[in-house]
Amino acid sequence: MSRLIDKIKDKTATLGVVGLGYVGLPLAVEKAKAGFNVLGFDVQEKKVKMVNDGINYIGDVVNEDLKAIVDSGKFRATTDFSTVASCDCVAIAVPTPLDIHQQPDISYVRSSAESIAPFMHKDMLIVLESTTYPGTTEELLKPILEEGSGLKCGQDFYLAFSPERVDPGNLLYKTKNTPKVVGGITPECTEVAAAMYEAVLEAPVFRASSPAIAEMEKILENTYRNINIGLVNEIARLCHEMGISVWEVIEAAKTKPYGFQPFYPGPGLGGHCIPLDPYYLSWKAREYGFHTTLIENSMVINDSQPAYCVDRAMHILNSKKKAINGAKVLVLGVAYKNDIDDYRESPAIAVIEELQKVGADITFYDPYVPAFKDGDIEMTGEKELTKELLEDADLVMVTAAHSNVDYEFVAKYADAVFDTKNVMKEIENKDNIYLL
Repeated sequence: MSRLIDKIKDKTATLGVVGLGYVGLPLAVEKAKAGFNVLGFDVQEKKVKMVNDGINYIGDVVNEDLKAIVDSGKFRATTDFSTVASCDCVAIAVPTPLDIHQQPDISYVRSSAESIAPFMHKDMLIVLESTTYPGTTEELLKPILEEGSGLKCGQDFYLAFSPERVDPGNLLYKTKNTPKVVGGITPECTEVAAAMYEAVLEAPVFRASSPAIAEMEKILENTYRNINIGLVNEIARLCHEMGISVWEVIEAAKTKPYGFQPFYPGPGLGGHCIPLDPYYLSWKAREYGFHTTLIENSMVINDSQPAYCVDRAMHILNSKKKAINGAKVLVLGVAYKNDIDDYRESPAIAVIEELQKVGADITFYDPYVPAFKDGDIEMTGEKELTKELLEDADLVMVTAAHSNVDYEFVAKYADAVFDTKNVMKEIENKDNIYLL
């Protein structure tokens, strides 16, 4: 242990990152910026080539930073997993989606472990960062690595879980300054992993007593948000029935300096974590005969929010003596949150899918997402938000709160606007604006 920690402290350790996506690439860049030699691994040759050419494809990575560290030789990418043998520490940051049955798909984690194991050596650290259910590191990863390498965890190599904490577009908290949680198979595993992150980050590292604690705390973080968003989405539906502005209700509640944290309604949940993590937990809970009733209820509410928004859209059009079947609906924003180009699990796309079911004629405009492909839906957006485009629409639906859209302009020329994000709260003439 001391030998590897010494190599980490004097920056002579080589660090590997498997998976160069929204989590892996920013992590690899920060490791290289901290002075380490870094190897990035990915099965997609296109990503590997872009990295090695110094071309960035992740919003939270600064283009100049990537180019500088690639040019300096501190960071390179490869599809050749045999070069894992030259690494002292390897982080696994691959996707953990849900399958068609809404159950955890850990095939990427499994295949990554199987690719790494034959090239492992003694005194090596492996850290799983991919969000997953409690028990994955010890029950799945550890046996694969031990069997594939012939090494013993805790004796020959170190294994830990450290949940990724990435919030795309967050201007304050990035990979470098966000606190880390680390839980190792043994106390020594925890210490080695903590030493590695402390050498890279400008943030405290919390040492959990086991990987399961670290895995569970990540699920708790996002389930907490899922439940509270489900609560406020249900309150929003009730407020609409009562003729009360849920947005003003939240602003009033925010004045309480303790015991209340504001959450906001919207067309649904997006991103990789919040919509998915509760499913990991409810799936694992069934192994113990435990039903996560509150969690599952919040998931039902949030998952039904896109359909609810389309039902509201139908009523808005009906009030104007128009049917939604054949109506021209302009969707403003397909990214899952404001001011980013990430549309993973975007509720806006779920809204589009619901609109298609009822026969609406849909176009979209998103200054960050010119086109998207999600499952069976593939669309190219409008290049410009013009007066003609707005006037031609029977209904405009605001589904992402991008700050570089002129909502005064939208309100001026659109016949009707259904604002699910409360971006038009400051507009005085609200006769044609309908809030969630």
